[in-house]
Amino acid sequence: MPRPADHPAAPTGKVAVLLVNLGTPDAPEPGAVKRYLAQFLSDRRVVEIPPIIWQPILRGVILTTRPKKSAHAYSLVWGKDGSPLAAITARQARALQSRLGDAITVDWAMRYGNPSIAEKVAALKDKGHDRILFAPLYPQYSGATTATAVDALGAALGKMRWQPAIRTLPPYHDAPAYISALADDLTAQLRQLTQLPEVLLLSFHGMPERTLHLGDPYHCHCRKTARLLAEALAPIFPEMRVDITFQSRFGKAKWLEPATDVTIAAEGQAGTRRMAVAMPGFSADCLETLEEIALQGRDTFLAAGGESYDALSCLNDGEPGMAMLESLVRNELQGWV
Repeated sequence: MPRPADHPAAPTGKVAVLLVNLGTPDAPEPGAVKRYLAQFLSDRRVVEIPPIIWQPILRGVILTTRPKKSAHAYSLVWGKDGSPLAAITARQARALQSRLGDAITVDWAMRYGNPSIAEKVAALKDKGHDRILFAPLYPQYSGATTATAVDALGAALGKMRWQPAIRTLPPYHDAPAYISALADDLTAQLRQLTQLPEVLLLSFHGMPERTLHLGDPYHCHCRKTARLLAEALAPIFPEMRVDITFQSRFGKAKWLEPATDVTIAAEGQAGTRRMAVAMPGFSADCLETLEEIALQGRDTFLAAGGESYDALSCLNDGEPGMAMLESLVRNELQGWV
């Protein structure tokens, strides 16, 4: 039966993959950073302090002082394509599109800032994608990362009369493809250094310690990734020590330890002369890797007596990382394509 002439178009039958990362301000300027931080730090998954207590602190102190400082930090890493995180995530989407072919559409979104999850899900549905693989690019699960991204997806779906079918990429902290990609990528980077580091720190983003006691598996996922990666690197670099640390502490609460900045200083003071830091929990380089670890970390290590410091790149859109991502995504798309 032909469609009535006045019936609106309703394309269907397409499959999409939506890559999702944390987010970034639109510009390295205080106003843009303030808008970004207001959204990010108002998320109850990120800051679990009751709003009646937290919001006056956020609005009265943090959003008054922190945007200028953070904008300066962003300006140090901002590239011609904009925010490193956004630029790399866009490249990852294009690279995955090439690998998967035209039968699947690949796009990307950010949990905070632009482009938003709601915007991209609606656009994909309008173009006939009635099956979407939602892929948060967080290897280790946390309520403050994976869960809040899924929350945003749910909020977007809640406003849609006709929802697409959804699958969610699970955490892949111990997936053989992930560990292999990290080992291959880090091995290549380490072999390019003039001298092998005595110590390789595996720095993961920190979380308040109370999240562990409340049941968040993040700490355990990070520890397992670090153990498996250290085991993979040991036969290749038997004289290099591999340790785990947690970075980006914020506020006065007790955070997961050992802290990356404290450990970097302690290693230099203890006589370590050559150090490298890798950040396996980040799928793409961003402010926390390029400014906090690469720049601040180097200054800390050299001031403490160290001589050689290298911040290694994340998997980004390199061959090992993209091969891993293709493998994970194809596995989750089974039955749809």
